[in-house]
Amino acid sequence: MATRKPPGNPARSAGNKTAAAARRGARRRLVPARTQRGLSAGEISLGLEHADVRPLVELIRRADGVPVGAYRDPLGSRPLVLATLPLAAVQPTPFQRDLSPTHTKRLAEKIDEARAFLDPLIVVQGHDGRFWTPNGRHRLAAAKVLGLRQISVLVSPDESLAYRILALNTEKAHNLKDRSLEVIRMARMLAKREPRAKESDFADQFEAAELITLGIVYESAPRFAGGAYSPLLKKVDRFSDRTLPAGLREREGYADRLQAIDAEVRKIITALQQRGFKSPYLRSYVVARINPVRFIKRKAGDTRPAMPIGQALTRMTAAAKTFKLDSVSNSDLAWVAVGAGASE
Repeated sequence: MATRKPPGNPARSAGNKTAAAARRGARRRLVPARTQRGLSAGEISLGLEHADVRPLVELIRRADGVPVGAYRDPLGSRPLVLATLPLAAVQPTPFQRDLSPTHTKRLAEKIDEARAFLDPLIVVQGHDGRFWTPNGRHRLAAAKVLGLRQISVLVSPDESLAYRILALNTEKAHNLKDRSLEVIRMARMLAKREPRAKESDFADQFEAAELITLGIVYESAPRFAGGAYSPLLKKVDRFSDRTLPAGLREREGYADRLQAIDAEVRKIITALQQRGFKSPYLRSYVVARINPVRFIKRKAGDTRPAMPIGQALTRMTAAAKTFKLDSVSNSDLAWVAVGAGASE
């Protein structure tokens, strides 16, 4: 005879739920810092003739721009100059994402409706003496569509800022492809300029190691389904202590192997479709099935790879080539759909 489970304590259950809700609320709250940082009001102002900005001011004037004022950034104290520049004097950084004509036209229309260009471009002085904008490509293009003579800019003499701007870009949200292509272009440029530097030295600028690998894939396969492979790479791809050129060569091998795996995945998808499976989540399902680290959970703060990336790709290749079509059911695909919906 089965024993009956005694009823729980309602008051205790309610208390547990209240405590859990309180913990969730605490995580969502924004807690102001207890100590203040940065410069005081008296430390911020700079004259245009100050030694820290005078060369930059002269460069702006030689470009037929107009320096308006100078100040120190309240957080990092770096000198900055607010100015306007002719549109022809400003170029996007060489590693920036591709321009979206649709977004540019829409942005130009909205700026024209507002009758004001209120968001200055962030501009740095590049190593070649030119002005680069690391995050204003679409605003610059929109200004050209509108026929502006000058554009408002915030100029920094620190070129390294151009390599740290990726995480600050809010003008047009980065998707995975945009981010990956921007990072690989940045990595290739830095590899030429600083060939002895280690890949790991630029972890902050590159943001995530897998973006370099995916960027190499996207260079040759623009329609690659990077989102399906991102969960794997997040667990196994890490920044290398090799030099940038050596690291890129190694990653080109990983990129080739990923594309070979995806070719096998496409064969599996075609075979499943021929058996009547029409789910839009087929690729995500197949890649998840052959992912050798999908069940490996890391403890909080553990940044080690779940397994070496080379080993993971080898096991994934083998799993793709031995994939059993008979093991797939519609109920499995339904669970994938539920998971995809929960993550959106």
